[in-house]
Amino acid sequence: MLNLVLFGPPGAGKGTQSQMLIDKYQLVHISTGDIFRIHIKEQTALGKQVSQLIADGELVPDSITIAMLEEEIGQHPEAKGFIFDGFPRTVAQAEA
Repeated sequence: MLNLVLFGPPGAGKGTQSQMLIDKYQLVHISTGDIFRIHIKEQTALGKQVSQLIADGELVPDSITIAMLEEEIGQHPEAKGFIFDGFPRTVAQAEA
């Protein structure tokens, strides 16, 4: 399994490179921002927590981010690998 994380400042070409890698290696793109937005829109239990945290001006804790990511990975058992977008952002997330 091939798992990739691309780091760089905005406009550095991460999205362009990600798309080429996804196409070449048939990877699944996972964006934590997209996952947050979906959970918020669908008003899942995690989405409600994230929505409240954001409304309060708080950062989303690693535990919630990791739980959402694990759920998303579990939905792709056939995946040859993943490209993570917006993850990890902390040491704890990287270790998870």
